[in-house]
Amino acid sequence: MDYIDILQDMLQYIDDHIKEKMSVEKLAARAGFSPFHFCRVFQWNVGFSIMEYVRNRKLELAASELNSGLRIVDIAIEYGFETHSGFSKAFRRYFGSTPELYRIHASLDVPKLPVLKKTRQYVYGGIVMEPKMVKKAAVKIAGFAIKTNNKGENKKVIPEFWQNYMSDGRCKKLHKESFVKDHAEYGACFLQNPETGEFEYVIGVEVKDGVDIPKEYHVCVIPEALFAVFTTPPSSNANFSSTIQGTWDYIYSEWFSHSGYEFAPNGVDYELYDERCMSETGNVCDVCIPVVKKSV
Repeated sequence: MDYIDILQDMLQYIDDHIKEKMSVEKLAARAGFSPFHFCRVFQWNVGFSIMEYVRNRKLELAASELNSGLRIVDIAIEYGFETHSGFSKAFRRYFGSTPELYRIHASLDVPKLPVLKKTRQYVYGGIVMEPKMVKKAAVKIAGFAIKTNNKGENKKVIPEFWQNYMSDGRCKKLHKESFVKDHAEYGACFLQNPETGEFEYVIGVEVKDGVDIPKEYHVCVIPEALFAVFTTPPSSNANFSSTIQGTWDYIYSEWFSHSGYEFAPNGVDYELYDERCMSETGNVCDVCIPVVKKSV
């Protein structure tokens, strides 16, 4: 079964059991994934973290009952909110008004279940090849970091981060440092909270062992792992970003579903930019995903 089919079934399951207690572990087990991998796949394909989606769906369905004649506090408790106050705060954050005000205009219509649409046109100007499976040792990198999330903010913040890094002198300064072991640049994602999608994004280069790194640089380690290494299709400068994004979409929307692998718990994924991305017409980079064999 395709990931989109599995996730669509999961959305229906959530609706059918919306008044029951749910957890990442329980939902992941039903989908047949590890909790860590499930959180990433759900976030990537649905656009929300799993528990954020469950909470929002509870609020949507609770809102549809505000004209039913039930007391607001009873509706709140029925949908798993412990207090009227907690329900009202969550409701205001999501709908922009109080339940009391909303119920004046509330509809009895139950909100439709989201339908996940799938496209296989992921990559601009090329076909994504199957990855190479490579065991990589741990690597220590130094550079610069920002905090963001994968709710869409990252698609704006990270390109701006790269643009500023390349233009404000930090790139040239970093590559002149004596501690640099290799000048290939890493764009690495250190996931901090898989349930919310918050992560730290680091631009850095590999550094020599046993040398002191000035405090102005962010230092971190990409753990040893088996990596699925995808090389992006050759692309012009203008389309390079779209091709990279298309590769990520392909990995999470299609490749994982038939690969027999899942994202390695506590792994770090990254893009690797070396001399191959310096061409005017045939830029490529590697997208490296830490994986483990999927448990049956």
